[in-house]
Amino acid sequence: MAGKPFQRSSIPGVSIRQLVEEVPQGCRLPSFDQKPVTLALQEGRNAIFRAVVSGEPRPLVRWQCSKGSLSNSSKYEISSGPGGREHTLQINKLTGEDTDQYRCTAINMYGEAMCSARLTVIEVGFRKSRKRVKEPQEDLRKELAEFRKLLKKRAPPAPEKKVDMEQVWQLLMTADRKDYERICMKYGIVDFRGMLHKLRQMQKEREHKISQYVNILANLRHIKVSKDGVASFHLELDLKDLGSKIYLYKDGEMIPYGFDNQTKHCLRHLGKHYHFQIKDLQPEDAGIYQVKVEDTEIFSTELDASAIPPHVVVPLTEARCKERGDAVFECVLSGPCPDAAWNFQHRPLRRGNKYEVSVSPDGLTHQLVVRGARFSDMGLYSLSTGFHASSAWLVVEAGKDKDLLTTSADHQLQSRRGGREARWDADGQGRDATQSPRSRYRPDAGRFSEEARGPAGHFSQGLVDTEVQWGEDAVLSCTLTHDLGPGTWLKDGVKLGAQDGVVFEQDGLVHRLLIAHVQGTQAGRYTFVAGSQQSEATLTVHDAPVIPPDVTEKLREPLVVKAGKPVTMKVPFQSRLPVQAAWRKDGAEVLGRSSGGPQVTLGDDFTRLCLSSASRKDRGQYSVTLRSDGGSAQAELTLQVLDKPQPPQGPLEVQDCQGAGVSLRWRPPRDDGGRAVEHYMVERRQAGRSTWLNVGEPPGDSTSFTDAHVERGKKYAFRVRAVTSEGAGEALESAEVLLAPEALPGPPSAPTILSASSKAITLTWTAPQGPGSAHILGYLVEKRKKGSHTWTAAHDRPVPERKWTVADVRQGCQYEFRVTAVAPSGPGEPGPPSDAVFARDPMRPPGPVRDLQVTDTSNTSITLSWARPDTQEGDEAQGYVVELRGSDSLKWTRCHTGTVPGPTYTAKGLRPRESYFMRVTAVNDGGPGQPTTLDTLVQAVPVTVCPKFRLDSSMKDSLTVRAGDTIRVPVPFEAAPMPEVTWLKDGLPLPRRSVTSTKDGLTQLLVPSASPSDAGLYTVVLRGLQGKEATHSFLLRVAACPRAPGPIRLQENVPGTVTAEWEPSPDEGGDSPLHYEVFTRCLGLGPWRLAADGLHTNRFTLLGVLPGLEYHFRVVAKNELGASQPSDTSEPWCIPRHRDAFMVKTPRHREPDLRQKPRFLVGLRAHLLPPGCECCMSCAVQGCPRPQVTWYKNDESLAGNPAVYSTDVQGVCSLIIPSVSPEDSGRYKAVAENALGQAVSTTTLIVTESSP
Repeated sequence: MAGKPFQRSSIPGVSIRQLVEEVPQGCRLPSFDQKPVTLALQEGRNAIFRAVVSGEPRPLVRWQCSKGSLSNSSKYEISSGPGGREHTLQINKLTGEDTDQYRCTAINMYGEAMCSARLTVIEVGFRKSRKRVKEPQEDLRKELAEFRKLLKKRAPPAPEKKVDMEQVWQLLMTADRKDYERICMKYGIVDFRGMLHKLRQMQKEREHKISQYVNILANLRHIKVSKDGVASFHLELDLKDLGSKIYLYKDGEMIPYGFDNQTKHCLRHLGKHYHFQIKDLQPEDAGIYQVKVEDTEIFSTELDASAIPPHVVVPLTEARCKERGDAVFECVLSGPCPDAAWNFQHRPLRRGNKYEVSVSPDGLTHQLVVRGARFSDMGLYSLSTGFHASSAWLVVEAGKDKDLLTTSADHQLQSRRGGREARWDADGQGRDATQSPRSRYRPDAGRFSEEARGPAGHFSQGLVDTEVQWGEDAVLSCTLTHDLGPGTWLKDGVKLGAQDGVVFEQDGLVHRLLIAHVQGTQAGRYTFVAGSQQSEATLTVHDAPVIPPDVTEKLREPLVVKAGKPVTMKVPFQSRLPVQAAWRKDGAEVLGRSSGGPQVTLGDDFTRLCLSSASRKDRGQYSVTLRSDGGSAQAELTLQVLDKPQPPQGPLEVQDCQGAGVSLRWRPPRDDGGRAVEHYMVERRQAGRSTWLNVGEPPGDSTSFTDAHVERGKKYAFRVRAVTSEGAGEALESAEVLLAPEALPGPPSAPTILSASSKAITLTWTAPQGPGSAHILGYLVEKRKKGSHTWTAAHDRPVPERKWTVADVRQGCQYEFRVTAVAPSGPGEPGPPSDAVFARDPMRPPGPVRDLQVTDTSNTSITLSWARPDTQEGDEAQGYVVELRGSDSLKWTRCHTGTVPGPTYTAKGLRPRESYFMRVTAVNDGGPGQPTTLDTLVQAVPVTVCPKFRLDSSMKDSLTVRAGDTIRVPVPFEAAPMPEVTWLKDGLPLPRRSVTSTKDGLTQLLVPSASPSDAGLYTVVLRGLQGKEATHSFLLRVAACPRAPGPIRLQENVPGTVTAEWEPSPDEGGDSPLHYEVFTRCLGLGPWRLAADGLHTNRFTLLGVLPGLEYHFRVVAKNELGASQPSDTSEPWCIPRHRDAFMVKTPRHREPDLRQKPRFLVGLRAHLLPPGCECCMSCAVQGCPRPQVTWYKNDESLAGNPAVYSTDVQGVCSLIIPSVSPEDSGRYKAVAENALGQAVSTTTLIVTESSP
């Protein structure tokens, strides 16, 4: 696509060109924030061009000149700042040939920006007259076009991921201190001191959060990529709650993980060790990984994109060429890989005339050219990146005159594919070669060419694939149908001879090839050629590692060790090929570690697995697999680790068996340490003590124990240990348990009086309930006189029955009784006392009550009153019983418990509007008397009360309130039932802003903020259910403080007086009467004094006015709500005082001459600064009149120079250069001038050149 025309930038001299039709959102064209400036320097010095660029994606910057390349690194130094925005070109030791136009170009995929600067080198001496050879100009635009084409060929850069800075801070929290600088530069953190301060604050918060879930967090190991292309990181974590969930996040998003090797992200958890793995690494796997426990971040680490090994994007394909022709292999990787290596038949290739290796400029495409290919060059070629590989075959084809060799070569290729490719696939590699569409592998053994056999066939028996062990003899034979000549034997397409260590035999039509003591190099594809016919077969030589039989026999016996001891498992073997050893435990691979874990060692004739300190988790079935190119061997062994048993499984149940002691229960330990439990050790500790006492040793098959030797009322803790032949294990401990003392019986019920006489009183009661009341030995009965606090026993021994007659009583006295239960644990609490009873002979029942009537009713209650019954000797009423029954019931129900002492009672809880029969019975010790019943039904309805207001002296017929105040008017009333309440204002319903409420005989008017519109006549209407009404009215006035009077006019009507007149207040003549107060003061400084009060006119005359004094007047309007704002006179009143004139002669004096020529109190000082710093030159100058200061550089005035600015504050003068550069070096002076003269102060500014 052709680019758009050049655009002009806001910076002069910068041109911008857009290369695409539309720039995506979030991206920007390249631009220059600061362009290089033109320089003119003397030869021998260094020139520095600076440019600050911007753009998204970040532009690529190139420096060019019209004379040629800037590739000489000693002459031209090109560098970039930390942020990638500032770019510099430094030209060292200038000469006359360096005079040129230098161009800076910034390019990204959306456009380009260009600017240029001129460098002029000033020559001195004889060089001035030297003729300079004019070098031809290069076409810069052509180079830029080629550079743009290169950019277009590249894949568009992936959009940069927006990194959450919170994740970066979490990464810094757990990063090594040596990585701080790298992380800060990568993510643009420039304030290192502030970064460290923030990390210290975050560390405190992080420790507090982590402590909620984790006891210990240690051994944090960041992401590393192994040689197998697997990224892994590790941490040790001691969780407080083993059920806490662990989450894995990448760039803030949670990713799932598994616990086996089948998933991309997997977790291996062993005890406190957590090992995360990321397999099949891709570029998109780069990012920040976080481990969280619940919602708390524990560990952060980063997988950098540069650490991900490149993988094959476009694999190698099969190449074909003519003999002595050139073959080309090409492979494309996902990223640059400088360590990529080419191999032929799994052996490294050496670069030279034969093999030409090249890599594209972007480092992605790798090419191999095989020059002058021969049949010996046929085979498997591969490109390996260290983690991934791609392979393909080279097929060399011959001309027509070489048919036989071509056929042999073709079979050689097939034999190599059939043998080596199949074995390569078994190991999980070489997939690219097996997928070639031209592969012609024939798997059937002993098959010969159909073309060779012809219609009748020339081989009655072809060669057969043969497998032998290393060192054995091998025989290959075939039988022809007729004689075709001596024939030729070939191996992998190469003719065999006697010098190859083989023997050729022919017995008639049978041809044999004998190989004695086969070696690994003699394996391959063998071909017998007779005439134009051939037969092929493969010879395979096995050389698997061998484990001696005696070693295998020893490994069958379990290896027994004690915990904590080092363990070494060594397996010797014999092998002539390189061997790889893989150890497994219970099917899981054992990963060797450098420290603190299993260590795997592989020697020339042995492999060894070492454990520095064995533990129970290390026990199990171990196996080691030895692999080589010749086969594999495996050995197995069993490791048993003996240790003390684990604690018994809890919880330790502690049960109080009361008198039998304490019963303990537990479960056997989860791990007995490899030995059977012989017995358990039970120990006890009393609360507050540190000594544990051994209380028993139950056998190993028992998981319960009863401790009978405990004291009631004390706290104990118990613990249990399992004991084996290895010793006692850890203890399972219980919490402290309080053994409650033996329960005492509860209190019996209050005694009931069965009978009473002047000589004895009979009681009965019920047994107590609750703990300790199961075994009652008897009861103790006590008595006391009513009003006394002393209880005395009624008998000596406990009474077994729940009935007793107290005979020791005095006639006429009133007694109370109580009962206490006695159990084996002792006497319990006494029961409640009985009702008071007289010790006298039985009385006669009282008579009926008189004048029974209903005094009040409501929806839920009925109130009765009555008169006491007529009494005769000994039948006084002691109480009353009130009963009722519904109109549809014949059963009387008591309205209360006990008796009613007085002649009135209110029955509550009745159903509204229900009718009841009521009766009252008088009772005494002689029993109940005759009941008195109401003649009619009584209905539970309220008593009707006509509505009326309860007005008192506080209720007024007229109310006055201040405007803006809250109006609250309560009106009490009484009525039954509740009447309908209506509020009216001036005979109409209340406005919406007025609120009324009615509750419990009180209605209330509420106005939140009074206004004049709320004034009027308010009426409250009560309307009962029968239509009766009651009304109450009151007048409400809303007033406000009066407004201020008008202006005051002063005049002297009578000498020695002053009359003040003012305009009346606008509120005069309103509903609220008002009056005026007049205040005066003299001289305008003293307090205001009341001159008149209660004025109802607009005029006041002040008497006794003195000449020469100023009088001020103030008028205030007042009403019953307050005063208005004051109205003051604008000008005071004053009567002039007449005095005789007199002369005052003032002394003459001479003013001092304070003029002074300028002088510098503090002069300028020299400055030596690096480029980019701020320079502030200051001096202090004095003079009268105030001198004018002018600044000069190299005798040229700096007035109007936009690059500097000056200040003058109280004689302190400063010249400020915001950012110095070498051009600012020179001699500066400040010149102070006034009418009397001038003063000069000079200094020197030296700006050092930046180091290369």
